[in-house]
Amino acid sequence: MFENEHPARRAALLSREYVHSKNREGWLGLYAEDAIIEDPIGVSHIDPVGKGHRGPAAREAFWENFIAPADIRIEILESFAAGNEVANLVNLTVTADAGPGKQVVQKIHGVFTYHVNDEGKLLSLRGYWETDAPYNTLEEIDVA
Repeated sequence: MFENEHPARRAALLSREYVHSKNREGWLGLYAEDAIIEDPIGVSHIDPVGKGHRGPAAREAFWENFIAPADIRIEILESFAAGNEVANLVNLTVTADAGPGKQVVQKIHGVFTYHVNDEGKLLSLRGYWETDAPYNTLEEIDVA
């Protein structure tokens, strides 16, 4: 699957596939030892210090805290590969439990970049999205 893709695009597509299928080991295995995740870049509710999530333990915690407990759907609208990187314009829909009978749905529109080394391992995943932008929404809904 995705063998003939640009190496960075291949990593991005596999990342999406592993998130959709909840394949923790596959997703973690995409990364080089010292890779960093900045999603979003800078200070946010996901990264209060704004330094990103670097190293295996930090990436495992990112999976456990933000990917595992949610249903995340990634729609790639456009993709631009150059060098060892790809930039994808995406829509994300993140749905998570918010207590009895409640869910939180977050919609994110942004650009996500993936940078790979010569072996095709991810060196970085960076999310360019604005938490306060009007098109990025967060709402709590009642579920039956």
